[in-house]
Amino acid sequence: MLVSHILKSKADDAVVSIAPDASVTEAVALLATRKIGALIVSKDGKAAMGILSERDVVRELGKRGAAVLAEKVSALMTAKLVSCQRGDKTDEVLQKMTDGRFRHMPVIEGGQLVGMISIGDVVKARLSELSAEKDALEGMIKGF
Repeated sequence: MLVSHILKSKADDAVVSIAPDASVTEAVALLATRKIGALIVSKDGKAAMGILSERDVVRELGKRGAAVLAEKVSALMTAKLVSCQRGDKTDEVLQKMTDGRFRHMPVIEGGQLVGMISIGDVVKARLSELSAEKDALEGMIKGF
């Protein structure tokens, strides 16, 4: 299965972004309101500068306390993005996520943000694929 299939299957394919000069408090509020685990950091919503996840925030809260909430998103974001493209295979994406120990990956093509997938999206797609394969094999065995 390809990343493009995952993007098409998502109910909400909008990518939520936040400006690099926004406060971490604003980012946390947006994460909570949208019930998501990560935000793309972008000046224009099209070109990704980084990513800020709930894990990034919690990690810094644990290290430095509540004062981190007043800082700018750019101070906490992960600037070295690992991304994928629509034509990438989900198995490869899952391996990158597992190896990098992260749960969200932007989909970028031509320097432009075209989507965001989570490890949950990838696992759901893979389970659906396995179920279809199982049904096909059962059909062949039973002669349907």
